[in-house]
Amino acid sequence: MISPKLVEVGRHLNIELLTNTELLTLEGDPGHFTARITQQPRFIDLSKCTSCGECAKVCPINVPDEYNTGLCDRKAVYKQYAQAIPGAYAISKRGTAPCKATCPAHVSIQGYIALINQGKYEDALKLFKQEHPFPGVCGRVCHHPCEKECTRNDVDQPLGIQYLHRFLADQDMTGPGPYVPEIPEKREEKIAIVGSGPAGLSAAYFLAWKGYQVTVFEKLPVPGGMMAVGIPAYRLPRDILNAEIAIIEQMGVTIKTGVEFGKDITLEGLKADGFKSLFIAAGLHGSRGLGVEGEDLEGVLPGVSFLRDAALGNEVELGKRVVVVGGGNVAIDVSLTAKRLGAEQVTMVCLETRDEMPAWDYEIEEAVEEGIEIVTCFGPNRFAGEQGKIRGIEFKRCTCVFDDQCRFNPQYDEDDLQTMEADTIIVAIGQMLEPSVKDGLEGQRISIGPRGGLESDPVTFQTSLEWVFAGGDAVYGPRSVVEAVASGKDAAESIDRYLNGKDIAEGRIKNWVYEKPDTANKPHKERVPLTYLSVEEREHNFKEVAAGYKEEQARKEAERCLECGICSECYQCVQACMAGAVDHNQTQTDRDIPVGAVILCPGGDVFDPYVLDEFYHYKTNPNVLTSLEFERILSASGPTMGHLLRPSDEKEPKKIAWLQCVGSRDTNKCGNGYCSSVCCMYALKEAMVAKEHAHGDLECSIFNMDIRSFGKDYERYYERAKKDDIRFVKARVHTIDEVKESKDLCVRYADESGEIREEVFDTVVLSVGLQISESVADLAKRLNVAVDKYNFAVTEPFTPVETSRPGVYACGVFQSPKDIPTSVTDGSAAACAAGSRLAVSRGTCTKTVEIPKEIDLTGQEPRIGVFVCNCGINISGAVDVNGVEEYSKTLPHVAFAGQNLFTCSQDAQDQMKEQIKEHNLNRIVVASCTPKTHEAIFMDTLEACGLNKYLFEMANIRNQDSWIHSDSPEKATEKAKELVRMAVARAATLNPLHEKKIPITQSALIIGGGVAGMTSALGIADQGFDVFLVEKDPGLGGMANRLHKTIEGASVKPYLKDLIEKVTSHPKIQVLTQSLIVGFSGFKGNFTTEVLVGPGMYERKIDHGVLILATGGKEYSPKEFLYGRDDRVMTQLELADRLEEKGADDIDQVVMIQCVGSRNEANPNCSRICCQSAVKNALHIKKLRPEANVFILYRDMRMYGLLEDYYSEARRQGILFFRYTPDELPQVEVSEDDQLTVMFRDRILNRHIRVRTDILALSAGVVAEDTEELSSIVKLARNPEGFFMEAHVKLRPVDMATEGIYVCGSAHGPKLISESVSQSLAAASRATTLLSQEYLTLSAVTAVVNPDECASCLICVRSCPYGVPRINEDGVSEIDEALCHGCGVCASECPAKAIELNWYTDNQIMSKIEALLENELRIEN
Repeated sequence: MISPKLVEVGRHLNIELLTNTELLTLEGDPGHFTARITQQPRFIDLSKCTSCGECAKVCPINVPDEYNTGLCDRKAVYKQYAQAIPGAYAISKRGTAPCKATCPAHVSIQGYIALINQGKYEDALKLFKQEHPFPGVCGRVCHHPCEKECTRNDVDQPLGIQYLHRFLADQDMTGPGPYVPEIPEKREEKIAIVGSGPAGLSAAYFLAWKGYQVTVFEKLPVPGGMMAVGIPAYRLPRDILNAEIAIIEQMGVTIKTGVEFGKDITLEGLKADGFKSLFIAAGLHGSRGLGVEGEDLEGVLPGVSFLRDAALGNEVELGKRVVVVGGGNVAIDVSLTAKRLGAEQVTMVCLETRDEMPAWDYEIEEAVEEGIEIVTCFGPNRFAGEQGKIRGIEFKRCTCVFDDQCRFNPQYDEDDLQTMEADTIIVAIGQMLEPSVKDGLEGQRISIGPRGGLESDPVTFQTSLEWVFAGGDAVYGPRSVVEAVASGKDAAESIDRYLNGKDIAEGRIKNWVYEKPDTANKPHKERVPLTYLSVEEREHNFKEVAAGYKEEQARKEAERCLECGICSECYQCVQACMAGAVDHNQTQTDRDIPVGAVILCPGGDVFDPYVLDEFYHYKTNPNVLTSLEFERILSASGPTMGHLLRPSDEKEPKKIAWLQCVGSRDTNKCGNGYCSSVCCMYALKEAMVAKEHAHGDLECSIFNMDIRSFGKDYERYYERAKKDDIRFVKARVHTIDEVKESKDLCVRYADESGEIREEVFDTVVLSVGLQISESVADLAKRLNVAVDKYNFAVTEPFTPVETSRPGVYACGVFQSPKDIPTSVTDGSAAACAAGSRLAVSRGTCTKTVEIPKEIDLTGQEPRIGVFVCNCGINISGAVDVNGVEEYSKTLPHVAFAGQNLFTCSQDAQDQMKEQIKEHNLNRIVVASCTPKTHEAIFMDTLEACGLNKYLFEMANIRNQDSWIHSDSPEKATEKAKELVRMAVARAATLNPLHEKKIPITQSALIIGGGVAGMTSALGIADQGFDVFLVEKDPGLGGMANRLHKTIEGASVKPYLKDLIEKVTSHPKIQVLTQSLIVGFSGFKGNFTTEVLVGPGMYERKIDHGVLILATGGKEYSPKEFLYGRDDRVMTQLELADRLEEKGADDIDQVVMIQCVGSRNEANPNCSRICCQSAVKNALHIKKLRPEANVFILYRDMRMYGLLEDYYSEARRQGILFFRYTPDELPQVEVSEDDQLTVMFRDRILNRHIRVRTDILALSAGVVAEDTEELSSIVKLARNPEGFFMEAHVKLRPVDMATEGIYVCGSAHGPKLISESVSQSLAAASRATTLLSQEYLTLSAVTAVVNPDECASCLICVRSCPYGVPRINEDGVSEIDEALCHGCGVCASECPAKAIELNWYTDNQIMSKIEALLENELRIEN
């Protein structure tokens, strides 16, 4: 229903759609505002996305589908619904996943885990290696800071992230061949890298991937740096390391070992050899000394040297007792290596307490497990030896390691000493540059910092020598492998930028922000542990201790992921998107936009009944649904495809209960005292539709306090529901209990008599109300727009769309709870109010398209171009597009045939324009998708080339072919060829059609001089257009002349006086009173109305472009309840007059009877305003005379929206309300002693009550003015009650079926003044939309009559839904092309075939049929 409007908005040249956008601030004055907005990234390029959906097909992440209220899932990359505008997909992200944000290399961890869940191990590995070349190495030795921030840690235990990427590496290595990244075209530049540790090799890896020629120079005899000679093989097997280094070599990297920088190679030599850049990642292969007595004794070993010797297989004498000095990871590795090399007793001694030890916890635990004794809080005092050989070490107690500023500053108790005997003491307290390496670097003018590390920029790693970069441990000190990888990757980026002449620092600092999801209801899932060698199996060998996951374990562990970032950034969508539309690098953008006015229509939320779960069990029982959820279940595009199924067991329910007013009319539990206006009607609709969808008998019960079917013709729908056996129960349900076995719901309630009843239902639907979200309330606060206690915008009755801030307007639910027709009306009203303020600037900012002059094709043979679309793989996945293209070339008149990946994309459109010009094409066929969404795009392309847009035809080979024959490619291809053949045949018959432009008469005629008519007149006149206001009475004001105040307290008469003054003094408005319409002709933009102008009743013809009907309504004159026979019986309007004139001092009791002249056989509809009139007068009486008793007898109190507050106030003030039914009407009598009495039944007491009353006020309904003659003259449709009928009840609530004619106020149906004002502004807005155009463009697709064939049978006259055909003076049918809608009904119905529809002529239609059947026809001939 809404799709055409969405498409119109999306394609409008002067509407810029800014989705994912928030208004932050609004500065300035009306007409000169500056709006500050922020737009969140969509991660999809709108200009490239063709909405093919391939991205969603490969997305591994499922998230609850908000559009389907969470009843089913969608993908992280999604299109909200099929008709969404913009039509492009979007990607949901919650910042960056905590794991990726905290990973130093920023590996897309959630991404590869998501792919593991799908069994896409190769893709997962490739994703990992986009950011990190060592999945196997880091899968064993990474310190995994990501796991510390893993959200799963908040639930139970962190995800085994490290183990999972180790699993990927193990899978890769045991497969047919390891993954080696594909290298693009080789580049000539040579890059040198010094050091083959993780930083150096990572830089080489990423530079090689960019095509550079990379050579790595390594001082050691083996590549790998500290990975090879610093990490023991039991943690990192050498075959794993070597295999991953070999992959880097296969990428083209040359590794030369045994080469020392500063000695074997120099800067000068590298430059001479053609190297354009150098990265130094020398690592820290030297050990820091203690600087204490005896450190030079034999048997005192540096920790790093010890590990290197052990790794290279050099013999190391240890003895039985080994003491390791240090508390870090290197000390742990030293201790466990010593143990494996034969030491019987290994003791670790460190300064820190156990909690302060810098070693990672899991490594400490492993050391303890293998029998390493750890002694804390002691530091070396001196080494003891004999004959130059170590015998032991003396320690002193460390009392404090860090000072108050958390700086390393150990303090000791010199008197607390302890001595340990040892055969070998290994010092592992830190790392530094080897002296020889340092000398070599300094000799090459490489700067060394005061702390002993290389000096380079902390972001770009560039040194003081422009072409030299340095990173890794040699720059920032000893860190982890993954941090070195990150350093190497960043350096590679800098070098690439440097060699390409780019700014190497721009945009390099990124703020990795992450947000964790709520874990409140997440189930516990235990972490899958690794298996380890027993301690006995580890003795005296370097076998790998930890065994990796098997596939089943990996999948189980991966399932624990909570998908924190929503989008996992697996980048499968990037690969799947052939249009290149996915852009994960999009960022938030801020803009300042100059605007003249602001319209706030942020909408509302539905109430979340979760907070009332103790009453309704909404979250605990799946068969308790909100009305919105049930709406989606009933929808053909919903989670059950429209099948009526309840969630718990997917069975069709037999009994459904709707509970009204959940989250509305409830100041006790939720604080929303207002009525949400829409709930009763959508409950009625849902119950009716549910019955239609049910396969058997379905019992529907709606529990309600009042049924508020107050809208136009809503009461008829209510009566229809009752006839369809929808049950209405007057009760507010207070308790629901779950029937445990079946998940049914037992509903307990008190009926009208107060008796407690119970019923069991299969499903319960909570009719939830509307409310304003906190974000909208915050927006209003930021913009300094006043809101009420419920956070709805504060507006005044006579200016219902103007907020407290001038130039800022409100409409829709933000203004107050309302339904679709009223929201649409308010939207148009706000547009009118804004337009009046901006009228002086009209046309100054609008965009237009220059269309070239049309090419004259007279005498030219058809030259058809056929463009076949692949639509990604939507078409090409089933249809042989190449075959269709080649086939197209064989068809008659085809001068060119080609194909596009996405024919609707901008680049394809540009190519099409070039092909049209190059091949001199004069007719175009596009074989792609549906013309409903894309025809206009291609027509625009033809016009841009100078071709008539009607020389175009589409063959729908997607919706009508590939989508429905996807399992039969051969048949799909044949069908595609047939569809193209038919399209080409029709294209050859096409001729140019020209749309006529008719000048618009830029003035308006308004019939009716009440509030609605005058407001419309001002709305149009204030925008610079002439207005003729015609009123049949001598004066203006209409029904408003009889009103005093609104229920809000606003005085009507001063407002009316001011309004009349504005209208009568406006230079653009002519007021014609005592005037009647006697003639009418023309079409939109060019009407002529004949008016008898009083008092002289002379005839005047008025030319105008639009017509607005504001003929108003009047109060029903009662014939019941003694009205007209007793002066004490009066209508509410008369009561208001009396209260104004006489007050209420003489009134003790008043009875009011509702629905007089409404909701009966003569007038089935509700008059909408009567309930508020009664409450307004009742409150007035109470204000004037508090002791007076007021009784209101009602059927349903329809105090919708914010009027509910006045209803509540009336009850608080002691006004008594009694419900009656049509079967038992109140009885009014005059007693013998002239007492006026009213008798009615009290439904709680179940007895009749007789009340003496001073005044009986009848809430008389509203009836339409007598417009029968007017409707006959103007040919206007009215409903049975005489109100004018709108073109579409929801989407065009102020448009009449005849274009250019609009309706507002009570001429449309009963309404309040505020509603009449809003609707009249809406009508003015619709009118000015037409009047603001200089010309009216008539569609070329209209029906044409051949008078020679016409038999004057009148069939066309009778069949046309718009009443356009008429029999002219020549006695034949005549169709005015300005009025014709091009529906073709007359052409199809004409028995003489005298009528044809342009662009759908008989010849054109037959050409397609003949083309389809050409083989059969050939056989017959």
